[in-house]
Amino acid sequence: MGWSSRIVGANHQFRLCSLLNQSRLIVMPAHIQPVSSSAFRASLDVRVMVSRLRRRFLAVTDAGDITPAQASILTRIGRGEMLTASALADAEQVRPQSMAVMLAQLEQMGLIVRTPHPSDGRRQLVGLTAAGRERLEGVRQARHEWLATSLQHQFTEDERQLIIAAMALLERLAG
Repeated sequence: MGWSSRIVGANHQFRLCSLLNQSRLIVMPAHIQPVSSSAFRASLDVRVMVSRLRRRFLAVTDAGDITPAQASILTRIGRGEMLTASALADAEQVRPQSMAVMLAQLEQMGLIVRTPHPSDGRRQLVGLTAAGRERLEGVRQARHEWLATSLQHQFTEDERQLIIAAMALLERLAG
């Protein structure tokens, strides 16, 4: 299978693992149990594929006047709850200053509205305008059409059925 040994470093224990048929060593906290080579490989493949698909979804926008980052912000706001700019910055993993610039651009386009926070007058909540909801629906439709068309043209019926089965398995992972 592979091998594992514990090493102790500055107040931390780590497990140095080598997985069979892998040309890499990984270092992970000692409290994490070693995994099979197939679990390790699947975890890498799923993470990479999810990242690549996310980038493709962000790139497939209906209009050229919003950036993929702005489309991502609209999508996050469109999930229903009003968020503060700092919560959006954390969720999108950008600096608060960068988020402020993007929100100003979206507000100037009439896609978002900022309202005072009900319990903290120093903060504002960000929500979609009617135009923002319409734009978000266009973005979602473009992404859906891209994915459905790609699945139709790049995969056989049997392969699409396999993807559907794999999605059921991944649903267990996502909880």
